[in-house]
Amino acid sequence: MSRYFLFQGEWLPNFNLRDPKCPYFGKCGGCNTQHLEYELQLENKKKRAQQATGSDDVKVFSGEEWFYRNRMDMVFTAQGIGFREKGMWNKRVDVTECVISNKRLNDLVTEVRENFGGVDPFDPKTHGGTYRYAVIRTPQNDSSISFVLNKDSARCGDAVEKIKDFSRKSAANNILITYVPQTTDVSTGTDFIVIKGSDMLEETFLGRKFRYSAQGFFQNNHEMAEEMHKYVNAILKAGLENPAYGWPDARWAHLLDLYGGVGTFGIINSDLFKTVKTVESFEGCVDAAKANIELNGVKNVEAILLDAMQLKKLQLPSPLFVITDPPRSGMHQKTIEQLIVLKPQFIIYISCNVEQLAKDMPKFLKHYKLKSTAIFDLFPQTKMAVLFSL
Repeated sequence: MSRYFLFQGEWLPNFNLRDPKCPYFGKCGGCNTQHLEYELQLENKKKRAQQATGSDDVKVFSGEEWFYRNRMDMVFTAQGIGFREKGMWNKRVDVTECVISNKRLNDLVTEVRENFGGVDPFDPKTHGGTYRYAVIRTPQNDSSISFVLNKDSARCGDAVEKIKDFSRKSAANNILITYVPQTTDVSTGTDFIVIKGSDMLEETFLGRKFRYSAQGFFQNNHEMAEEMHKYVNAILKAGLENPAYGWPDARWAHLLDLYGGVGTFGIINSDLFKTVKTVESFEGCVDAAKANIELNGVKNVEAILLDAMQLKKLQLPSPLFVITDPPRSGMHQKTIEQLIVLKPQFIIYISCNVEQLAKDMPKFLKHYKLKSTAIFDLFPQTKMAVLFSL
């Protein structure tokens, strides 16, 4: 890559450009900023956060920029596995290593390539073929591979036998087969069987253990996710100890963990509050949250199955603190309106979509003052980051 750029007819050195680490960069549809020095990537994300929140004071937290991811949804190719080609939904790039995936994940990539090269990959244009995805997850000391098959393929039986044979020699702790219809482009589902181990994985944050489904969402960058939890915990402690509130009891407030998933924020911060309610609309996550409450021995946390738009159905005590961690689509207007009616003392908004955050923030700022904003770069070499505002 050229380290110069053309400015007013003159070639000048560009010290912010670099040679991408990955040989597939530009062809693979994954990373999009490997050609930028990491410091510039962080500066660009900081500027986007400033624009979205209107705050000049944005803290930036970062960790390893390479080999950090513990989940990859890889498509099967004629040679093995890889990713979709950039801008081409029906073409694939065969890869031997992913430089943003951790070492154990890449070891499992090698295993799959060596054992499934030459199988019949799914064709998204004709809907033919059997093998669709290999969803590989390697959190801390656990690991899983979910082979996603075309449910409508006549060769599923042969694929199952091949995967069973592979499971006997694979280093993966857990191996699953997930069936999806030929017309549905998803890499997870409820129609699955366990070939080896379990469908549950385990992760630890700040000394708390969390079990979650291999079919479900969980943060893919453990190091930075734990930093985010440390920061949120510290912010909550500081808020609760604020003498302006004048509450003598060390546990005087209540916490609402909105879009709570498997209960991470609620459980981690449970010792700070009298009661905690973690609210989630996906039943599988609520079941996992209930199991995690029991696993961690916390008595003041309740996991509730409820759409966030129906908050008015809950009896929420005051004074109330809120952590909201919505999906990329952001918070529904009804949810925002109901939160404002509740008048929580404190709201922490966590977002992975800076454009949506920019739309939601003005609705809160009519009633609240922005105290601080931080970026946690859970996705180096991409334009994504996790933003934290309160």
